Order: sequence, then C-alpha cells, then structure tokens
Amino acid sequence: MFRNVLGRLKEGLSKTKTGLVRRVESLLSASPALDEDFFLELEEILIGADVGVEASIAMVEEMREAVKRKEVRSSEDVMKNLREQIEETLTVEGTGLRQEAGLPTIILVVGVNGVGKTTTIAKLAHILKEEGKRVLLAAADTFRAAAIDQLKVWSQRLNVDVVSHQPGSDPAAVVFDALQALRARSLDVLIVDTAGRLHTKANLMAELEKIQRVIKREYPEAPLEVLLVLDATTGQNALAQARVFQEAVALTGIVLTKLDGTAKGGIIIPICRELQVPVKYIGLGEGLTDLQEFSPPAFVEALFAEREAVNIQ
Repeated sequence: MFRNVLGRLKEGLSKTKTGLVRRVESLLSASPALDEDFFLELEEILIGADVGVEASIAMVEEMREAVKRKEVRSSEDVMKNLREQIEETLTVEGTGLRQEAGLPTIILVVGVNGVGKTTTIAKLAHILKEEGKRVLLAAADTFRAAAIDQLKVWSQRLNVDVVSHQPGSDPAAVVFDALQALRARSLDVLIVDTAGRLHTKANLMAELEKIQRVIKREYPEAPLEVLLVLDATTGQNALAQARVFQEAVALTGIVLTKLDGTAKGGIIIPICRELQVPVKYIGLGEGLTDLQEFSPPAFVEALFAEREAVNIQ
C-alpha cells in the first residue's frame, strides 16, 4: 500500500521536486561552500517554491545554526536537514478523519469557488464508500444552482443519496434536513457542500457559523470535521484563503488539490507551519481515485527520492 501511494506521489510531485529539490541540488553543485551566498540562494529557492518568506527564513536560519553546530557539513547533510525540517513542519496532530464507534462522522467542506470543492466531495465519498461506509451528501451551496446540480450528478454516479432544496434557500435548513436523514437512516457519514463566495465574506462566514450551530445543536455527539479545500496551483493565495476561513470556523483539516499540476507544492509547508491544521488529503489528479490520504513521511520520501549525491569540497 505504501509503495503504491509513494509511486503516485513521486509522479504527482514531479513539478514541485523540480522547482525545489532539484534546484537545491544544482545550488550544491554550483556553490558547494556552505557560506552566506549559499544561504541566500537557498532562501530564494524556497521562496520561489512557495514555501513562503517567513517559513523560508526560519528554515534557512535553522540550517545556518546546524552548520555552526557542525551537524551539517556535506551535501548529504544539507538535504537530510532540509528533509527533516519539512517533515517536522508537515507533521501536525490530528491526521485521519475523526471517527467514533457507533456515531456518524459529519464533514463540513468549505473553500472558495473554483478550488474543486464539489469534485473533492465526490472523491471523498468514493473513498469512504470503498471503506464500506454509508454516505449521505448535503447540497448546502444554495447560492449557485449549478453547485446543487453538480452534486446531484455525482450522487447518481456514486449511488449515494443527496439532500437538497431549491436554489436560494437557507443552507442551514438543508443541513438540518440532512441531519434528520442521517439519524433516521443510521448512516455512517454526512458530507456537506457549502458556498465559497469570499467577495461577500461577512455573509459567507455568518452562513458557515449558522450551519455549525445547527450541527452542534442537532447532533452534538457526532464527530465533526471542517475540511478546507485549497488549490495548490494558487500558491500564496491559498494561504491567504486559509487564514480567512480559520478566522470564521474552527478548521480541523486541509485538502490540498491539484498538486500534480503545479511547481508550487511547497505551499503545503507554510500552511501547516502557520495554521497548525493537519493536511488530511491531497489531490494528485482528476480521477475518483486520485485523492490520497496525506502522510508526511510518504510526502517527503517522494519529494526527495532518487537523488544523486553531490560532494562538497
């Protein structure tokens, strides 16, 4: 299983590997001395890979200190230190979906329009169905009729039920009805689609808060996940979106989509570092099976795999 996931990761992270790991290797070949010029170049590479300014500065400073302590002396040491820093940053407590025996899991999926939210819901429903879970969908993005229709199409393809109202209706009312169906049918998982119009931020956030209140009132004992879907190709904009949603709702996890189509996969580092919210799933393609549970060790293994050694003089 690990080998299969690792193979998919290696392929999906190829652009990020080129923009980050391969560039560091080239730097080590061109400037083998671990001097100030090396550290400045390393910082530029990290920032260019969308690791972010603050995270990049912190990582380079840690590398400097490791060199002073004589823990980093060679190219192998540099790459090992970089790998360990990334894995440590990505290892945030709370990976895996919240589940309790005898209780359904409720998953509230949030994110701006265009990040692949509804498709991610379909992929997640497929994963859970494959695990033997009985899944119900709720079309609570009532602001867009197309979103309701899209979720209905996916529900038919996946052979799962969906609770929906007319466009423009109260999203919290949709969730209320879905919760009643979840309890009455003794189902295992409810996945709720929500609106994502940040241009009306105040209304959107009030809507999400109302939905959460309904869930906590009607089914307080059920484990609740609030998953934020982010598009990796948007780089630092994804981090900005995460900050906004973190202000409004208590996020429990991140789903980072489209990692296979970008060299900006480094954005996963500042997201975990700043928000301290675990990445739970990553998207590596368009197919139903291309949503993968996130594993920091597998991620860094794929990112740093198959590297040629460079000797520092």
